[in-house]
Amino acid sequence: MSLRVPCDVNDLLNYRLARLLALSGAPVIRLCEGRYGVARREWRLLGLLALDGPLSPSALAERGGLDRARTSRAIGKLVVKGLASRDVLAADSRRAKVSLTDAGRRMYDELFEQVARINHELMATLDDATLATLEGALQRLMARATELNTQFATDVQADRRRGGSRRLWPQG
Repeated sequence: MSLRVPCDVNDLLNYRLARLLALSGAPVIRLCEGRYGVARREWRLLGLLALDGPLSPSALAERGGLDRARTSRAIGKLVVKGLASRDVLAADSRRAKVSLTDAGRRMYDELFEQVARINHELMATLDDATLATLEGALQRLMARATELNTQFATDVQADRRRGGSRRLWPQG
């Protein structure tokens, strides 16, 4: 199979995946924010804590693919909402573990059921053979993306708070 050279943005995998995420994620975001009062980042952290149990804020950020500052803010919001607890370790007061509270576990369980139903409705459009192919393709793409992440543009860092490229463009 030959790889087709992208002709425009619509041919780029990341663009197409971002569009799919935006479309398929919209009902999830409405549920999270509108019905449960949690942002998608908070939902991601709830899911990781439900799956892995108590984690340090740094481990939570790493597992969630989030920067530490945003993770810390999201943890703070979850604590204020009574969905998570942040317990300082007795041995080192600079370290902490974040855990789900009982209310956080109940919310996660209730919301996960609804999100899983949305996921099922989306994936039901694919037959079993296509699902197996997709799973294999996603695993290969994740492995390759991990490799590429260490090879390209490692000498620069995006600053998303300021548009990521402000210093490269003249200010008008």
